[in-house]
Amino acid sequence: MVILLPQLPKSLGLLSFTIVPMKGKINTVGTSNADVPLADPGMYQLDITLRRGQSLAARDRGGTSDPYVKFKIGRKEVFRSKIIHKNLNPVWEEKACILIDHLREPLYIKVFDYDFGLQDDFMGSAFLDLTQLDLNRSTDVTLTLKDPHYPDHDLGIILLSVILTPKEGESRDVELSENEVVGSYFSVKSFFWRFQTQSLRLSDQHRKSHLWRGIVSITLIEGRDLKAMDSNGLSDPYVKFRLGHQKYKSKIMPKTLNPQWREQFDFHLYEERGGIIDITAWDKDAGKRDDFIGRCQVDLSSLSREQTHKLELQLEEGEGHLVLLVTLTASATVSISDLSVNSLEDQKEREEILKRYSPLRIFHNLKDVGFLQVKVIRAEGLMAADVTGKSDPFCVVELNNDRLLTHTVYKNLNPEWNKVFTFNIKDIHSVLEVTVYDEDRDRSADFLGKVAIPLLSIQNGEQKAYVLKNKQLTGPTKGVIYLEIDVIFNAVKASLRTLIPKEQKYIEEENRLSKQLLLRNFIRTKRCVMVLVNAAYYVNSCFDWDSPPRSLAAFVVVEDMLEDEEEEDDKDDKDSEKKGFINKIYAIQEVCVSVQNILDEVASFGERIKNTFNWTVPFLSWLAIVALCVFTIILYFVPLRYIVLVWGINKFTKKLRSPYAIDNNELLDFLSRVPSDVQVVQYQELKPDPSHSPYKRKKNNLG
Repeated sequence: MVILLPQLPKSLGLLSFTIVPMKGKINTVGTSNADVPLADPGMYQLDITLRRGQSLAARDRGGTSDPYVKFKIGRKEVFRSKIIHKNLNPVWEEKACILIDHLREPLYIKVFDYDFGLQDDFMGSAFLDLTQLDLNRSTDVTLTLKDPHYPDHDLGIILLSVILTPKEGESRDVELSENEVVGSYFSVKSFFWRFQTQSLRLSDQHRKSHLWRGIVSITLIEGRDLKAMDSNGLSDPYVKFRLGHQKYKSKIMPKTLNPQWREQFDFHLYEERGGIIDITAWDKDAGKRDDFIGRCQVDLSSLSREQTHKLELQLEEGEGHLVLLVTLTASATVSISDLSVNSLEDQKEREEILKRYSPLRIFHNLKDVGFLQVKVIRAEGLMAADVTGKSDPFCVVELNNDRLLTHTVYKNLNPEWNKVFTFNIKDIHSVLEVTVYDEDRDRSADFLGKVAIPLLSIQNGEQKAYVLKNKQLTGPTKGVIYLEIDVIFNAVKASLRTLIPKEQKYIEEENRLSKQLLLRNFIRTKRCVMVLVNAAYYVNSCFDWDSPPRSLAAFVVVEDMLEDEEEEDDKDDKDSEKKGFINKIYAIQEVCVSVQNILDEVASFGERIKNTFNWTVPFLSWLAIVALCVFTIILYFVPLRYIVLVWGINKFTKKLRSPYAIDNNELLDFLSRVPSDVQVVQYQELKPDPSHSPYKRKKNNLG
């Protein structure tokens, strides 16, 4: 029997559940879970299949909604479904797996209407009493959605299937499901509530937990014959990917029905049986909601491991195809453990890691550049985010798209976590980001502070106090965090990886228009332009013989170059197209954002060139010197025309040899690793004030 309590308002759709207790002895099939004592220390596994919703409430002007469903237990979000656009009878057929310590807390189901750029509209809710479910039996459940403020309103129904299955308890490694790892900052606090229970058990067993089982590498190649959504018979398509909480958005390809993206990114794979990648194609419209082009899915369970699959996917609810390359590989070295258990203190493990990244293994797995171990020890003097004058801090550790969390220390401004995180390094020029949040019930976590640490600036084995900075990393905020970091990497692999495209963070926030930022980028660009102008004046002074020795030296160099090689100076005439701003007057803000971003790119390009010669990052400056020396030696033995010939043949035949290769420019890839002046400030380490330490204040008070 299933009891539905209508006063809880957030559910929609049809679901199917499976609950599995992990400890203690449970009765046989068919017994009711109501007989199991609530004090039973065993765990239960809840497998949920979200089926569909019927007759849901209309929240948009067109008489439809874009519904999605949240599952909550104890006010913590444990699952969020995909969005079904413009449908009052959505079909999800999504599955989720949830671990539950006890059955006292009901399962809340809440339904919302997605509104782009606005707050999502509430569509109703209900909850399910888990103690009334039968064990080892599939139960179909129908939930009636209600709004507690308007209990008489009919908001539709949700259909579920539930199975509650007992199992004997056993000691094992803690494995976190996909919904337990942060896919976005909005779900970070809900993840931690579940992770905290796992962390305590992990502490008791002194075990390490590998958080994901594999990597899904996806290359978005192209689209074919997409649906025209604009009045000119074309579209401005982009593609969104989603695997659980992990999301990626491609770049926008303007005015085309056959876009060529050539973008590569990775998702983490948490389940051995795979998962479903939801793919939606959109047409970008400035100043209004983007148009939906079509959707498709990739079932990872049907793909073999360690093999690249070329997929041509037909878009449903639309027209056209998407071409993808999908590869499933084994998991990288990413784990979390207690401070008493870490890889580098185990002599045998340390020797294996050093051997893996020794100079003798240069060509073994070029993507595996190095190993990173981060000890998150404690924080002191944090900001009070709650009305009680305290905070509930937890820590998020990020390396590119890998994100791990500590547990929450409640009501404490000086928390101690004592956790060890390990990461696989794919790019030695990556930046380690450590962010401290305050956990809040039913709200997004409050920001307390952040530090950004380039891997190349880390001093191995040294415990340091890092001053927390604001969100923009431009100035200090309250508190310090104590970290101990070790980096082991292969320098040759790291150098080779510098010449390939940089990994893109797929959940970065989009840039917004800021008057202050626009002015700053303009000033930075002006500085770079003035450097070029001064250089032009300098070259012109050589022709005017303002300084005879300098002009004579320039003359000798030019004559020598002309004798060795004949150069032709071809000037390409470029026709500039003026955009009709009258027809796009509503997109002024977007144009300003584009100008702001272009100024930032131009200024960053000039600053990166300057910082290469300023030895801002010695590793990159040495790499540039070595590359120039090698090129000079090659030029001494091989004529330049042969080098240009080989380079041209390689470039022109690249598409023939590898049709789906991602285009790149080695020089630009190198410069992308050099920090701009803004990034230098963000990565700059601030000195802690000893007087702010609570331990120091205690000693002073005793004195």
